[in-house]
Amino acid sequence: MAGKKKRLLLVDDEENMLHMLSTYLGKKEYQVVTASNGTEGVRLANDFAPDMILCDLKMPNMDGLEFLNRIKDKLEDVPVIMMSAYATVDIAVEAMKLGAYDFITKPFRPDEIACILEKAEKYVGIKKENIALKEKVQELQGGGTFSSIIGKSSGIRNIIEQARKVAAYDATVLITGESGTGKELLAKGIHSCSKRCDGPLVSVNCGSIPANLLESEFFGYLKGAFTGADKDQVGLFEAANGGTIFLDEIGELPLELQVKLLRVLQEQEIRPVGAQKIKKIDVRLLTATAKNLEEEVASGTFRQDLFYRLNVVVLEIPPLRQRKEDIPFLCSHFIDQFNLKMNLGIESVSAGGMAILMAQDWSGNVRELENSMERAMIFSEGTEITKESLLPFFDSVKHTRRIDDFLGTQSLKKGQKILEKRMIGRAMQATEGNKSKAAKMLEISYPSLLAKIKEYCLDGN
Repeated sequence: MAGKKKRLLLVDDEENMLHMLSTYLGKKEYQVVTASNGTEGVRLANDFAPDMILCDLKMPNMDGLEFLNRIKDKLEDVPVIMMSAYATVDIAVEAMKLGAYDFITKPFRPDEIACILEKAEKYVGIKKENIALKEKVQELQGGGTFSSIIGKSSGIRNIIEQARKVAAYDATVLITGESGTGKELLAKGIHSCSKRCDGPLVSVNCGSIPANLLESEFFGYLKGAFTGADKDQVGLFEAANGGTIFLDEIGELPLELQVKLLRVLQEQEIRPVGAQKIKKIDVRLLTATAKNLEEEVASGTFRQDLFYRLNVVVLEIPPLRQRKEDIPFLCSHFIDQFNLKMNLGIESVSAGGMAILMAQDWSGNVRELENSMERAMIFSEGTEITKESLLPFFDSVKHTRRIDDFLGTQSLKKGQKILEKRMIGRAMQATEGNKSKAAKMLEISYPSLLAKIKEYCLDGN
């Protein structure tokens, strides 16, 4: 607030008091607005957006405590100093419970009020610094609540708001969305906003661990349990005890391990490989997948009972092509990130460059945009990413190519059928007619594939 007038709201039904304080404080560093009753004060508190408030306790229609109760949620960071000639300890305590910063009894000297206001200003400054420092520490530690999810679109705001709500509870969360949309970032945000934030967050990509090692990695093992087990090993679930475990690409889990995971969720217990005794654990489970698990259930590659257990709360992150208004914000973030990482001096993206970026489909989503920005910054001349520095990395004729150039139609319905028929034909060729493998390759259910083969008369493939 330094360097400019601080906005001060005075609420008091005594005209002389309002005049005295507004005259005195107006000569200092305050822009003063006055209200002669609590009702008017509530309206001005919402419209005027004050930096601090002075309010009398005893007023007709609405007293100071009711006024404080009405504004405390909307103006939680605004210090409110209560004034009264009828103060008691009980009233002062109640005011403090409702969020008042301080309490002063009448009569008082104007310089006493000025002193309290100065202390309130310092208090607000220190509080903001503490919040900023805490967020910075969380960011450096890899947490940072949801601050690492960049975007202002309604889709991103809605998903973060849902994630904030579910973070407060221990409910299992399934995060869905295409590859590269930021599912792990959302999981980290949920953990850091939860009551388990002081506990560990263990992240596991189920598709990156060989199937024959998954059980021992998940649940640990005892020395001698198998060849090469020369010592006891704590599993990932036990390592996450008291905190959160995040299973990314949950759809890649083999069926035999899905059964054991279901038991862990139901009983909150694990049995290390080679052990006779079980171990109790206290772990919250967050999962993510780019697959459609309902289709996986229909095709028999994912257990229905486990799906229902995971499907308690579903958060679907929209792909970047559906929230292109976030691209400028993401670009600004990546410019700052790569400038720091590579000691570059890029300041912005030109209008022409941004038009190129906004025109892309971004099938790889935010991860693809990040890689493209890093590449463009390395090869850019000067301080700006221009159209010319981006075109070599994208299809320069994309913006003028017509869809009927390669599909033979401008009909969306016909085009979809043409593409489906071609893709199914290629999948059947690649799998030498194995329909189960083709269905898995196409990421559709086996019955759906049979229906489409019949529809497109592909029985001969």
